[in-house]
Amino acid sequence: MIKELKKFQQKAVDGILTFSKMVLSGNAIKTVVLQSPTGSGKTFMMSQIINKLATDPEFNKEDLCFLWVSIGKGDLHEQSYKALKKEFNGFPNCYLLENEFHGGREYIERNEVVVLNWEKLRTKDKQTGEWKNLLMKDQEQNNFIDVIQATKEKGRKIILIIDESHAAATTERAKELRDEIVRPDLTIEMSATPILTDMAFPYKVDPNDVITEGLIKKEIIINLDIDKISTNELDSEKAVLEAAFHKHAELKQFYQEEKVNINPLVIIQLPNSEEGERKKENVEAFLRDRGICQEKGNLAVWLSEEKANTEAPYLIPFNSPVDFLIFKQAIDTGWDCPRASILVRFRETKSEPFEIQTVGRILRMPEAKHYDNESLNKGYIYTNIKSIEVKKEVYNPNIIKSLCSHRKEIEEFSLRSYYRNRISYNDLMASFYPVFEKIFCEFFGLQEKKYDFQKNQQIIQKKLQLDNLLEDDEIILNKAVEGRIIDEISHITNVDMTQIKLSEDDKSAYIEQILKSELGGFAPKRSLPVLKQALLANFNHYLGIESKYENWVAFIESIILNNETEIKKLLNKAIEAYKPVKLEEEQKKAANIQNYDENWIIPATRNYNPNTYEKFDSKLSLYEPCFLEKERSKPEIAFIAALEKAKDQILWWWKNGDEHMKENFGIKKPDGTSFQPDFIVQYKNGQIGLYDTKDPGYQEDDNKIKAEALQKYIQEENLKGKKLIGGIIIVDNKLLKINAKPKYLGFKQKPEDWEFFSI
Repeated sequence: MIKELKKFQQKAVDGILTFSKMVLSGNAIKTVVLQSPTGSGKTFMMSQIINKLATDPEFNKEDLCFLWVSIGKGDLHEQSYKALKKEFNGFPNCYLLENEFHGGREYIERNEVVVLNWEKLRTKDKQTGEWKNLLMKDQEQNNFIDVIQATKEKGRKIILIIDESHAAATTERAKELRDEIVRPDLTIEMSATPILTDMAFPYKVDPNDVITEGLIKKEIIINLDIDKISTNELDSEKAVLEAAFHKHAELKQFYQEEKVNINPLVIIQLPNSEEGERKKENVEAFLRDRGICQEKGNLAVWLSEEKANTEAPYLIPFNSPVDFLIFKQAIDTGWDCPRASILVRFRETKSEPFEIQTVGRILRMPEAKHYDNESLNKGYIYTNIKSIEVKKEVYNPNIIKSLCSHRKEIEEFSLRSYYRNRISYNDLMASFYPVFEKIFCEFFGLQEKKYDFQKNQQIIQKKLQLDNLLEDDEIILNKAVEGRIIDEISHITNVDMTQIKLSEDDKSAYIEQILKSELGGFAPKRSLPVLKQALLANFNHYLGIESKYENWVAFIESIILNNETEIKKLLNKAIEAYKPVKLEEEQKKAANIQNYDENWIIPATRNYNPNTYEKFDSKLSLYEPCFLEKERSKPEIAFIAALEKAKDQILWWWKNGDEHMKENFGIKKPDGTSFQPDFIVQYKNGQIGLYDTKDPGYQEDDNKIKAEALQKYIQEENLKGKKLIGGIIIVDNKLLKINAKPKYLGFKQKPEDWEFFSI
């Protein structure tokens, strides 16, 4: 369990709370959607949101209660209930509907959380249209519908939380329950793959944030080393089982070496068709021959018609004796067993794609962190399916890698490599808010924390227009252009213009454009929500807009649109004031993180995604077969071509990965982050070349940092006895050129620093 909110989780919690406040304040939109990958801690995040809504003075003025709806498959609502109870630790009170509301309770108490099973409640008799579940039927004591009505009559607002909403929220019965029975004041949906509509506020967690924080695995490898087991198609079922069996033993050993008591779980998915029973018999016979069976407690079965060794807490704990689990579809959604590391999937007569949730079962990291041994940071799929299709895009589109290369035999070789997880995404953080408030008050001449709305409005009106706000745009009116000259004109002249009301999409895009123009180098994707929230919050706090306008957010957006010049000045001042604060934060983080591998070696194997990589016919690549990115830069293409022609001078070349992973070769930059030079080349004279290919004139500030860090590294390592050479490679007039100077200047600045490159 995650004890503290990760950075991306804190942002998600803040974002959902912001949207929730807007909804509870009377916004026309009543639904908020948390889109977050499997393994990102959705239940934990939602428990913190509930806790905040129940305890924070900003929200506690509302009389709230909570209905947590699970889809109920496999009694997963009970799992949600137990997880919430553990997180709440006594407050808020949390109950299962079937345990607490069998007629004895009249209404839901303030701040109370009631967990219910959607499947059990929504079923109706097809003939009569009557509810089947006793909790929904008319009876002498209160049924669930009565409880909801009584709760509303007390003036209590109901927040409906729908877990795994993609599976339940849009069904006819679900709509009936939500829209006709519960009629919540706020609905919060959670899903990795939600069905989004215009009538919802969406908040999306970036899957790469979840990977970077160590909560889910870096990649999924398909059929790793299965060629060492068998290449006989007739024996393909046993081959995938044997490969999974060996991988389980290997991972178990790796966990022991890490000194953690984790037994990795292999999950074996049977076909849903009639083939499933035959497959089950074959699988159980295979495993029994290897000492794995239900009787010994190391095999679990989770089927609708049969369950064995699945009772809590037997299956889930890290040190559970269960090595293998056989299932069909019962654990597709919401199932939580982070020690699951290996998925076995068999070919069916009727081709079925991998379901995204099934792949997601092996994505979680058991301790919510990555390990030094990269093998433990990956998930493994073994299958005899001939082509892989994932029904929906997996969270990281590059995470599934089924192309495998092996390193050729080489003489002893090692380098000093630097690796560090990214400590900054170059984004505005929570520390931006107090900086912005200070600058906001200085810019307009306000006193901080003084919320005299009338006086503040008089002061702000000296700089901004706050009345008669327009939301119009100019568009061309009735301009005809002859078809015969369309291809000849570069722009349209002599046009009449007319005013037209901005569409909501155009309005949002225009505001985003205003904010983006003043970010001062901060990453837009992560920073725009923070910047916009800072603007909204401060205008609201100092002018009391929320108390005056039902749609107060739209009113503030109109202020921004009508005062673009002054708003940009304000944003620029705030961003510049924040930069030293951000730098200090990053320096403090960097000072505590130093990760060197003194004897880094090129990995023995590497896996590639077939969507982005292709096979390359190479004689000198260290990896065999050689896979390269389908989209390669001109300098990279030219450099590889030159290497391939130099068999008399070089032994091999190797293409480095650009991910921030320990298995890639890295060099430390002055800010404490690492960069990965594109190529390592082993020369026959004993020298090792380190090269980075670049497009001339592109991102020269970044090139300078990397180039000088590379030369510093080469100089330091050569003093220790290494024989390193290298530099930045470009293509100029179809010729390769290299810059190996200690102080880097771009080709356009100082072309004399660039020499012709020859091997």
